[in-house]
Amino acid sequence: MAGGAAEPGSEPQAFQRLPDPGAPRLTSGYGRSSLRELRDREFCRLAVVVWIYVCVQFLREFFRGTVYLDHAGATLFPQSQLTNFTKDLMENIYGNPHSQNVTSKLTHDTVEQVRYRILAHFHTTPEDYSVIFTAGSTAALRLVAEAFPWVSRGPESSGSHFCYLTDNHTSVVGMRNVVLSMNVTSAPIKPEDMLSVGEQGAAADDPHCQLPHLFCYPAQSNFSGTRYPLSWIGDIKSGRMRPVRAPGRWFVLLDAASYVSTSPLDLSVHQADFIPISFYKIFGFPTGLGALLVSKHVAPLMRKGYFGGGTAAAYLAGEDFYIPRPSVAERFEDGTISFLDVIALKHGFDALERLTGGMENIKQHTFELARYTHGALSALCYPNGAPVVRIYSDSEFSSPDVQGPIINFNVLDDSGHVVGYSQVDKMASLYNIHLRTGCFCNTGACQRHLGLSNEMVKQHLQAGHICGDDVDLIDGRPTGSVRISFGYMSTLDDAEAFLKFIIATRLCSPGDQPVLQASSREVGASSVENNCYSPQEGACTDPGVCSDSCPSVDTTGMHQSLSEATGTQQTLPETAAGVLHGDLGNHVVTNIFLYPIKSCAAFEVTKWPVGSQGLLYDRNWMVVNHNGICLSQKQEPRLCLIQPYIDLQQRIMVIKAKGMEPIELPLEEDGEQARICQSKVCADRVNTYDCGEKISNWLSKFIGRPCHLIKQSSNFRRNARKTSGKDPPPGTTATLSLVNEAQYLLVNTSSILDLQHQLNASDGPGQEESFPMKDLVSRFRANIITNGTRAFEEETWDEISIGSLHFQVLGPCHRCQMICINQQTGQRNQDVFQKLSESRKRKVNFGVYLLHASLDSSSPSFLSVGSKVLPVLKENTQCPESLSFQRHQGALA
Repeated sequence: MAGGAAEPGSEPQAFQRLPDPGAPRLTSGYGRSSLRELRDREFCRLAVVVWIYVCVQFLREFFRGTVYLDHAGATLFPQSQLTNFTKDLMENIYGNPHSQNVTSKLTHDTVEQVRYRILAHFHTTPEDYSVIFTAGSTAALRLVAEAFPWVSRGPESSGSHFCYLTDNHTSVVGMRNVVLSMNVTSAPIKPEDMLSVGEQGAAADDPHCQLPHLFCYPAQSNFSGTRYPLSWIGDIKSGRMRPVRAPGRWFVLLDAASYVSTSPLDLSVHQADFIPISFYKIFGFPTGLGALLVSKHVAPLMRKGYFGGGTAAAYLAGEDFYIPRPSVAERFEDGTISFLDVIALKHGFDALERLTGGMENIKQHTFELARYTHGALSALCYPNGAPVVRIYSDSEFSSPDVQGPIINFNVLDDSGHVVGYSQVDKMASLYNIHLRTGCFCNTGACQRHLGLSNEMVKQHLQAGHICGDDVDLIDGRPTGSVRISFGYMSTLDDAEAFLKFIIATRLCSPGDQPVLQASSREVGASSVENNCYSPQEGACTDPGVCSDSCPSVDTTGMHQSLSEATGTQQTLPETAAGVLHGDLGNHVVTNIFLYPIKSCAAFEVTKWPVGSQGLLYDRNWMVVNHNGICLSQKQEPRLCLIQPYIDLQQRIMVIKAKGMEPIELPLEEDGEQARICQSKVCADRVNTYDCGEKISNWLSKFIGRPCHLIKQSSNFRRNARKTSGKDPPPGTTATLSLVNEAQYLLVNTSSILDLQHQLNASDGPGQEESFPMKDLVSRFRANIITNGTRAFEEETWDEISIGSLHFQVLGPCHRCQMICINQQTGQRNQDVFQKLSESRKRKVNFGVYLLHASLDSSSPSFLSVGSKVLPVLKENTQCPESLSFQRHQGALA
């Protein structure tokens, strides 16, 4: 497996403009128009400016707009493709192709023309191949698994063999379950074994045996970009190569979905029997449409069970009589195909050829970008000579014949330990870089390159890791990796933006050279009306919670006025300020915050009622877009500038923001007028109601796009999935409001002080602190702030008592990039996340989740500043070392 690093101290190749013949191609574009002009005209949606300041020597223009590097996942469609398709639909009437009227005839003829266009694109004709439209390449693979003429094992026959390269997409490996149900032998083949078979040649067998076997392999690995020899097709079909020694006739399925997105495929030369493709990989639009190209030689052998509308020449409802249509496509396209999407393909082909001149140009352009980036990435080293990344590849990126425009890697620290892919992903998002992480639905390649045995994969599952999650390290070993991939509209600026991101986050000191980011909309310090305390939704979690309808909470006598609450919110209380300087005793509540509107500013109180879901009215509301999708500060940093205030006496919430008139909302819904709607929070369905057009208009004006405010319905119960592992009391189930994870989040000021010391260590004498304590406290968006005796000691607690309230500690809060947002300005700064990532060793944990252990519903319960916190330690645990202690120990070593 190729990869590695250059000599220590060598200048990264990426910034020497790679002096090779391919380099000019990176900026020249396709034909007369430059690539920049193409981007400006066809992909202007990528150009929304996001300013990011990195190490002084790296200019901010490299981080303008969106850097999209997940073309292997889905490429982007050009604007003209969508414009022309829409124009086509507006000017023509396309009816159901199974009808006989004029509009249906137009549809049928257009669809058939698209079939010819597809075949021409792959250099073949209707005489050699048929095009069967499917819901995607996965559906095409399933069709082959079900229709292939398998022969089951029996007393007198070994039966058919289904062989597949282990470096295959999940959808190919999934065919195994279909063939096993037919009592057919299934055999995984490693790439190195297949190559050795090619060197040894195939053993002679009975030339008269026609037992059908199928071998499946990808033209391009979607994991590493490795391109496997297309010559295998002819070698296997002719008998010169055999995946396994079995007499019979071999057929070949070439999974071309990844390959044809950036390369031409000539089926007149490489005549595979089955070729599944997905069109969104090529054009970006439409999605949910693929095709199976079937050789006319194998089509008569395919069997079909189910028959749907449009596939029958004749059939009887009262008798087992069915005659299929003669055309292969008509026989296997059950029901009405997605004909409008098929028509969209015409405009995809037109746009691709008009903008690029064809797939050969795309092949060369994307490969040169990948080779350029691979060379620069491989050259990056830490001062001690250790490589910054470990690249997973089977080639040296010498030719597009052996390597596609995909780079797969893991980031390393200067000791050679892997930095978890989820941390890299979160950091990349701060730079507006879109990449992909995990195993990419290719477990076989992931195991091979990462050295994961079958037993280790099973152990990872037992440890809670599943495909597609963010559990990136288990026992120090990576469970996946990071992948970047290029498309035809990718530019040299995209490649360099990515390289500068890696350098800025791995080779630059966060303290000395800050990285600041603000949204494209004007967001400055002056955008905050006053110096209010507005913490952030710091993790992938929103802690605290309580339903507005807690029958156990009587707020009579607790009528905290709006003015009093607002006064509390202006500055840290005197008691809290004392704690920050170590003037108070051990383990006392210093601050209490609730966040009435998810992802909006905090509301600080000194005493507040507690309900069955957490603090009363905490995260009971959330802002959603026009599609009903929850908005967070990750998408809209300006949410932190929206300041909600709750007046319990008047039973209203007042919402304020700079430049906007305050607006009031009732705390309870009007059951008769409330419009019920559904939304999702962390994959949980929640019942909510819309808070009305007036607040919708207010929010839309401030944020700058259509949105709504919704509130969790008072009669809806959302059960908590995160538990401490202890058996709850009979008949009790913890419930949540609109938080992500748990009812409460607790943060220890000693932990914040330790982090602050690290972040401000580089500030010179007399300089203003880069990260004031107040700023850091607000970024972590905790409900409960306590003082402590040692940093991160809260992670050793098993449970705590605060006054008469008892809580279970559920575990640490895994932070996301939202802690990079300054809650007073909406500006981003990556130093906080990067420092935590470096110092907390692979997981950016900060604060702990809490859950009510029990709640006495017979009388009102309150949380109050100044209450003592009594922790109970976990068994056999040691207090985590502070960041300062870790750094000091490292210096001594």
